Amino acid sequence: MPDNVTSLFRSTAAHSPSMAALTRESDGAGPVDFCIPCNPYFPTPAMFDEMAARLRDIITYYPSSADTITAELCSLLRLPPQCVAMGNGSTELITWIDHLLVRESLAVPVPTFGRWTDQPMETGKRVDMFPLQESSGFALDLAQYAEFIRARGTRVAVVCNPNNPDGGFLHKHAVVQFMDAMADLDLVVIDESFLEFADAENEPSVVQEAMLRPNVIVLRSLGKNFGLHGIRFGYLVANPALAGRVRSMLPKWNLNSFAEYVVFMLKEHGAEYARSLHQVRRDRMDMSGQLSSLPGLTVYPSQGNFLFVRLPVGAEGTVVRDRLLTEHRILVRECGNKIGSSSRFLRLVVRPQVDVRRLVSGLEQVLYGTSRRGAAVPEQATGTGYSSGTAAVDRLVSETNGAGTHGLAQAAGAGMPLPAAASAPAVGAGGGMPVPAAAGLPQPEPRPVVQEAPRPQPVPQPAPQPVPQPVPQPVPQPVPQQLPPPVPFPEPAGQPAPVAPPLAPAAAVFPTSAPMPAPMPMPATTPMPATMQAPAPMQAPMPPAGPTPPGVPARGGLTAAQVRGTDGLSMAPATGWPGAQSWPEAAGMGQAG
Repeated sequence: MPDNVTSLFRSTAAHSPSMAALTRESDGAGPVDFCIPCNPYFPTPAMFDEMAARLRDIITYYPSSADTITAELCSLLRLPPQCVAMGNGSTELITWIDHLLVRESLAVPVPTFGRWTDQPMETGKRVDMFPLQESSGFALDLAQYAEFIRARGTRVAVVCNPNNPDGGFLHKHAVVQFMDAMADLDLVVIDESFLEFADAENEPSVVQEAMLRPNVIVLRSLGKNFGLHGIRFGYLVANPALAGRVRSMLPKWNLNSFAEYVVFMLKEHGAEYARSLHQVRRDRMDMSGQLSSLPGLTVYPSQGNFLFVRLPVGAEGTVVRDRLLTEHRILVRECGNKIGSSSRFLRLVVRPQVDVRRLVSGLEQVLYGTSRRGAAVPEQATGTGYSSGTAAVDRLVSETNGAGTHGLAQAAGAGMPLPAAASAPAVGAGGGMPVPAAAGLPQPEPRPVVQEAPRPQPVPQPAPQPVPQPVPQPVPQPVPQQLPPPVPFPEPAGQPAPVAPPLAPAAAVFPTSAPMPAPMPMPATTPMPATMQAPAPMQAPMPPAGPTPPGVPARGGLTAAQVRGTDGLSMAPATGWPGAQSWPEAAGMGQAG
């Protein structure tokens, strides 16, 4: 593939150029796609042949109404149609959820699917982002997340299960407890777009529970599960009032004829679909093992149809991505533009073993220098050649967020540094957000990190002796004038934002490495009778009702724009399916195997 094809990454508003654009820039054949997460085994070749034979009729005529297509899907899922709304992809449904149901603020763990941060930010909502810690394998602690939501006063909570890009999984009982704990919020969204690829539980979906609750929406994908991203179809499940509110805003023909044709084909191909999910799960285990054997490459446990990997020390994701595409015709997802991630991370879609062997070979040549252009990873200073060195990996973790004292983006050099908090938060033993556990919510164990086997360490070299440096003389500083306290709002776009006084608990503020002065001791006071108590101190003004303007911090926290370093405007159990083929249960899940 020609070198200039990598310029397409810089000219697209999406994270990667489309396959059509890459094909046009090459000799007519696109690269092997490890970027777009869809099912490579469904539809079957016979199903594609059937659609090809009907192509003329499919694209010539109008589709049926969305109600007709939704009714057919619900007959397979065994869900009541009044509780389902189908959209032109999950992105359309996210857009309407934001416009209709998110009034002021939304909380979401990061890194995650970008539309959950970008969509509400584009409409002026406050986005409270809960950082997942690399040191705990990006596992989401729902108890800490609940406390974070309470401290910020967020009105809408989002949970992606499994999470994109790391594939982190939450068990059904924990998600249901979280939904109940957040019953007073305006809305709780459980995004299950990749749940059908999970095998940790037989029935992990919460669609049945969502229909019984007044403030819960479950989002589901069809394009990812069926390997048909180009058709653009997905659905949500909620109680009839919520689902009907979204459904009433959708265009009558928001679903195209291809979507209709595929939905009406499904009842005849349940067995093939179940086998495709089983094969993806087997491929995921095989692919994880092959990638874990590469020196210095870390593979995180995943329940999605993708794997989140950290490149070896010294490798830069955009260089690896561009060289894989240019030299090996392999397209991967580099995650430097995801909030909470950096260019050291790739998301790699699970594909058949023949494609994985090609990926591993390409990574070996790009990372370790077995190609004519050399390695993307620099050699160690000792001259011993590249060695992953688990000590080096551990040191990197401890220097970024292993102790919960540095922001992930700050350590990786991506985005803007996080402003200092008003007080240093206590460090939790697990290295995650040091927030007290919420009552009644389970605390999951940290997800294990799959790393390479220990390798011989290089002979330590004597440390160089420090060179004495001249001691600078102190310069007299003028006495600062007394000024009124600053207003806790950031300056206009392009200017550094001042630190707002903390009204939320210290644990709700993002960790930072800046040392903070010790609080000044207060003189002891004599208790007064209750009738003579002084009035409570004045609190900072609360944000006005309605949507919060872009750039306004959330009670001393950070806005999405501040994390990005922009002005806020830049883009940055059912009884089973009917039929002899034994379709999976209502959530689309088959038996684990």
